[in-house]
Amino acid sequence: MVLPFTERVVQIIRDIPAGRVMTYGQVAGAAGNPRGARQVVRVLHSMSAKYDLPWHRIINAQGGISTPSDREEKGGFQRELLEAEGVEFMQNGKLDLKVYRWFPEEEFMW
Repeated sequence: MVLPFTERVVQIIRDIPAGRVMTYGQVAGAAGNPRGARQVVRVLHSMSAKYDLPWHRIINAQGGISTPSDREEKGGFQRELLEAEGVEFMQNGKLDLKVYRWFPEEEFMW
């Protein structure tokens, strides 16, 4: 049985270990829709609380935190959560994707 995209996204995000991150596009691709980064944003926005998702482990493709300019405090909170898990940010405010990016196991059978 093939899971719907939203369910795959939720499972992938749940499986990201502490101290590791994935990008929006990377989650979308792993869930079967490489062009679905915006859908991942919607899933995070609407389902993070309901499913207790580690939303803070999802970052942009440049290794930065994506926060609307009117919600800077949320970006600071996301950074705090990541740092509490051992993630270190560079001086430019980004993290090194070569160090912290997580790749899900290929065992997912969607």
